[in-house]
Amino acid sequence: MILTIFLSLVFCVAITLMMLSAVAFIQDKKLFSSAPKEAQAVLRHRDKELFYGARIIGWTLMIFSILMILGVGVISIWDGFRSGFTFWQFFFRFVFIFTVYKLYDMICFDYFLLLKFHFFQFYYPEVKEVYADRKYGYNIKSQLLKLLVIFPAASALVAWICTLS
Repeated sequence: MILTIFLSLVFCVAITLMMLSAVAFIQDKKLFSSAPKEAQAVLRHRDKELFYGARIIGWTLMIFSILMILGVGVISIWDGFRSGFTFWQFFFRFVFIFTVYKLYDMICFDYFLLLKFHFFQFYYPEVKEVYADRKYGYNIKSQLLKLLVIFPAASALVAWICTLS
């Protein structure tokens, strides 16, 4: 259980690093496909880097965060095999990691960074009007669908695959 909690925290750190690298350093509109259509419509293309080498730093951090996410998956599965996990143990581990991540995403990213601290708006001031009257993030239905349906289904599928052998 302690490993599962630790892996959940690593997953959240990796996602935070990914978001930071995309928003603050890389600044490519293509990386904001999950933003609402209204925000995507007003985003301006950034030809100029925030500072010299910002995109190199951003892509390095992005690759590192992807490797961290893959590492969480590999360690989750490897430790489960090593420990002789059943379907339900694998399922609980995966659904726990995904649930912690999604709650972190909804609370920290959507609520605090986007609406309270205006992190995204600092780097992209043209979207201030899009988020001005929102009391919560822009995609609560999509977030809840992932939290309550997609992530448990994906967890069950991966747990089933892990217990086939």
